[in-house]
Amino acid sequence: MEAGQSSSSNSSDEVWAKLVPSDSSYASIEISSDDTIVCSQISSTPDKLEWCQIIRNSDRCSATIRNKSSNLILVDGAILESEDVVGIKCGCEIVPASTKKEYLSFKFEVMPVQEQRLENKLKIFLDSEHTKCSICLNVWHDVVTVAPCLHNFCNGCFSEWLKRCQKKHSNVLCPHCRAVVQFVGRNHFLHGIEEDILQADVSLRRSAEELAILDSYATIKSSLVITNGKKNRQKRARSPIHEEREEMELPCPQCGTQFGGFRCPESIAHLQCHACGGMMPSRSDISIPQHCVGCDKTFCGAYWHAQGVARTDQHPTCELETFRPISERRVSIIPSVAHERNQFEQDITNRCIRQMGTTLQEVISDWVTKLDNREIDRSSLHLRHPEIITAGTHVCNDCYNTVVSFLLYWYRISLPVHLLPLEASNREDCWYGHACRTQHHSVDHARKRNHVCRPTRGSQR
Repeated sequence: MEAGQSSSSNSSDEVWAKLVPSDSSYASIEISSDDTIVCSQISSTPDKLEWCQIIRNSDRCSATIRNKSSNLILVDGAILESEDVVGIKCGCEIVPASTKKEYLSFKFEVMPVQEQRLENKLKIFLDSEHTKCSICLNVWHDVVTVAPCLHNFCNGCFSEWLKRCQKKHSNVLCPHCRAVVQFVGRNHFLHGIEEDILQADVSLRRSAEELAILDSYATIKSSLVITNGKKNRQKRARSPIHEEREEMELPCPQCGTQFGGFRCPESIAHLQCHACGGMMPSRSDISIPQHCVGCDKTFCGAYWHAQGVARTDQHPTCELETFRPISERRVSIIPSVAHERNQFEQDITNRCIRQMGTTLQEVISDWVTKLDNREIDRSSLHLRHPEIITAGTHVCNDCYNTVVSFLLYWYRISLPVHLLPLEASNREDCWYGHACRTQHHSVDHARKRNHVCRPTRGSQR
C-alpha cells in the first residue's frame, strides 16, 4: 500500500491540517475540509480504498478519526478497529496497520492560525442591489446618508439633487422615499462596504472618467443641516413671545436678516462649525472658504468675518484666528505634535534654530516657499488633500500644526551634521526613523537614537 489521498465533497482552498508521512519521499496529505475521507492507493492498481475519516472538532485545533477500513489503525499505540473513533490532536502518530514495519506511519499536524487565516471578522452578506444609489442606479460612490429616513446616495448625485431643490426654493425630499430631509453627511462606514463590493464584483465598477465627473458634482464635505419648508401661514396675529421663539429657532444670523448682501433663502442647507458649533449657510457662489482643506471640517471664522457678522448669544461664531491662510499665520513655539511628539528632537530643533541666529517663524516662512515651489515631497504630509495646499490655503489650527511639523522635519533632515549640537551629531539613526513607536514609551531610546530620519526597516508611514 502507498501513501493515501484525501477526498471531500465540500473541500476549500484552506488547508487546516496535514498527515505528514515518516518517509519524506512521499507527499503530505493535505486536509482542507471539516469532514474528509482519506483513501489508500493499492500498489500496481488504480483502485483506492477508504482508509479513515477525519472530522474537524469545534475547537478548530483538534479532530476525530474514524477507521473506515477492515484493517486495524494505531493511534499513538492505541488500536482502532473498523468504525471505531478516537480524538486526535497535533502530533499524534497514525499507523494504518498493526505493525510499523510493513506500513507507512503518519503524523497529524494542525496548521498554525496564521496559515489557516482564521481571522475574527464579521462576514456580512449583502445584495449589491441594496448598495445602489436610487438616482444613478449604480453602486454608491463616496456615499452620503440622509436623515431621518437613512437612505444612501452618491455624493455627486445628491449634491446635484440638493442644488436643484434649492434653486426651486422647495423642500429637500429624499429621492427614494420622498421624506423631508433634515440632515445629510458622508458615511465612512458604508464607504468601506462600497469598496468591498466593487472588489468582489469588478463588473459593477464605473469608468474613471465617469467617477471624475461625479466627483466634480460632489459638494458635501461635512455634515449639512437642512432647513425645510415654508412656514405655515397663520391668519391670526402672533404674540411677541411667538415671534421671539421663531427668531431663536433661526439656524444662523442670515436666516432672518440680510448681511453682506445675502439672506438665507428657504430650504438652504447649513453647515455646523466644528469649533464653535454655530451654523452658517452652505454657499458655492462665493470664494470664501468654509472647509479646511487639511481635514474637510467646517469652520465659520473666515465666512462671518467677510460678512461682517459679530458673535451673539443666539448665534455663536469663531474668531478669525481659528481659520486663516497659512501665509497669514504666525508661530513662535514648536507644536507639541512635531517630530512625533519626541521632546528631545523638538529641543534639538529649537537649539539649531537659535544657533543659526534665526527664528522659528523665519524658518517656517522659508520652507512654506519651498512647499509652494514643489521642492518638497508631500507624501508624508498627513492631511486630506496635501497636493493642493499652498501658502494661501485656509487651514484650521490643528492642520496648521501638522504643516509646521512637516516642514520642521524637512528642515532638520536638510541640516548638515556639523550644525547639530554635539550630543545629537554622534547619535545613530533609529532603524524605524520617524515611524518608531518605541520613542513614545522609552525615554532612553528617544534620547539615544536620532528619529528625524527616514525608516530603513519595517513599514513606512
